[in-house]
Amino acid sequence: MSRFSKITSRKGTRSVKWDYAEELYQDKEVLPMWVADMDFEAPEAVIKALQHRVEHGIFGYTMPDDLLKDQINSWLKKRHDWEIENEWITYSPGVIPSLHMIVQALTEKDDSIIIQTPVYPPFYSVIKDHGRKLVENPLNYIDEYYSINFEDFEEKIKKNNVKLFILCNPHNPVGRVWTKDELQKMSDICLRHGVKIISDEIHADLIFDQRAHIPIASLSKETNDQVITLMSPTKTFNLAGLQASYLVTANEELRQTVKKQFDNQGIFMLNTLGMTAMEAAYSEGEEWLEELLQTLEANRDYVVEKFHSETSSIRVVPTEGTYLLWLDCRALNLTHTELKSFMQKQAKVGLNDGGSFGEEGQGFMRINIAAPHELIENGVNRIIEAVQKLKLPS
Repeated sequence: MSRFSKITSRKGTRSVKWDYAEELYQDKEVLPMWVADMDFEAPEAVIKALQHRVEHGIFGYTMPDDLLKDQINSWLKKRHDWEIENEWITYSPGVIPSLHMIVQALTEKDDSIIIQTPVYPPFYSVIKDHGRKLVENPLNYIDEYYSINFEDFEEKIKKNNVKLFILCNPHNPVGRVWTKDELQKMSDICLRHGVKIISDEIHADLIFDQRAHIPIASLSKETNDQVITLMSPTKTFNLAGLQASYLVTANEELRQTVKKQFDNQGIFMLNTLGMTAMEAAYSEGEEWLEELLQTLEANRDYVVEKFHSETSSIRVVPTEGTYLLWLDCRALNLTHTELKSFMQKQAKVGLNDGGSFGEEGQGFMRINIAAPHELIENGVNRIIEAVQKLKLPS
């Protein structure tokens, strides 16, 4: 049996995805395929490293050392051809806390921050919650393909005196892995107008079809000087509950400004076990990751083929990265409220509400395919059977 075909029950582990789903959907029969963590066990090397650390029995204050930074450095060079300096690394409990800290550190109340919608819901809250002005650059969606409206991007930046751009690469939820040309155009616009870039690259390792993830900071020295990159092994190796991430910032002034914001909130060190898991994942997890990518591609291909062959009412937006698929359900001719109810009550599948990703997400749903094939098949079949009962053209 493949390690990625094993079904491990997560019920009773305080799992957000599984235990909270019953409360969220008010139905024990709903199959959770929503929140972005995987239903796969972490790499054996990570589990062994954690067991070894637990057996030591003392969990006092723990500080990361140069060895951990060396592992991060080596991973980024090998997987993304990106050479960084160890001093560029700052640790954080997670990407979302980092976003909050950076927004507070680098902008003032009523400053404008631009995002590309539809996008990961916390991008909205980290702007609004701190009294900053939200500026949206909606992605173009033409012929089942998302692209950037560069003219609108630059016009919005100029018109609103934008100070900060929060980039999502790979993009959650639409699955685009931005090309070098696209990244360069965004960078050039930001450089022209003095806009600093926060680049959320937490899905960087989850890239399909021989594509390459390009960290935007790697484009040039000028770009590198304007970018704070947010990364973590937690999505890659299913370690989200261990809360370990890091920022890569070449510009010392930016780095120190953000670090001061972390210090002011009393955030000084990583979780002891998170640190252990990060080191083990980056030093010994590559073989596991390669097998994971094959599994995710197979799941993606199955979902696409199944929906597209058995119903014309749901289209899977082609994905280039992440383990999240964006489902275009507009042909069902349901209001967005009806669509959410349909998925939950008729299909009995718990998906992410597309509307939570912004106005452009109305009529879409997000499905998580990082689970054993048996669970994916179950969920997809539930949706298709429910669609067919609506008596829509297939």
